[in-house]
Amino acid sequence: MAGDLDRTLDAVGPRLKHLRTRRGTTLTELSAETGISTSTLSRLEAGLRRPTLEQLLPLARAHGVTIDELVDAPLTGDPRVNLRPVAGGDGSTVLPLTRRPGGIQAYKFVLPAAPDDREPDLRTHEGHDWVYVLNGTLRLVLGEDDLMLTPGEAAEFDTRTPHWFGATSAGPVEFLSLIGRQGERAHIRVAPRSG
Repeated sequence: MAGDLDRTLDAVGPRLKHLRTRRGTTLTELSAETGISTSTLSRLEAGLRRPTLEQLLPLARAHGVTIDELVDAPLTGDPRVNLRPVAGGDGSTVLPLTRRPGGIQAYKFVLPAAPDDREPDLRTHEGHDWVYVLNGTLRLVLGEDDLMLTPGEAAEFDTRTPHWFGATSAGPVEFLSLIGRQGERAHIRVAPRSG
């Protein structure tokens, strides 16, 4: 029993690092989000320190996963996805729709209305992104392009291209996002017409 616990806790560090780098977040940004010092976060990720429950709670919240997912607890056989929204400081909400580590991850984003002259903060990270607008207008700045996507429109791009998402002054926007590691793309299949 103690050996299983040791193995579980030893595996948390690499999982924490994977979750942080997948989000494109620095240790400093994660420290500000969780209240855990950057040195402690670094030691946790390197496996030089074992996490406490007081550290796991804000880390799971920041990464949008459950503590069970963070420590890779055995599956219970319950197929339901545990939908726990993650609120951003800017009024945004991210709802993780998948719960398995690795592979393509699905999220629903709700972004509040924003001034049209808002200066985008373009980011890059490894991966591929596919977005589909459900409601409102999504402003997508992708490299030199400034696009407005409306309900029913989708975009797909390599996330190494500088990009930014936002709503417009017309109101909030809701969209789905499928994010995969580099080389993983969303493949859309269309049924052939019968005829």
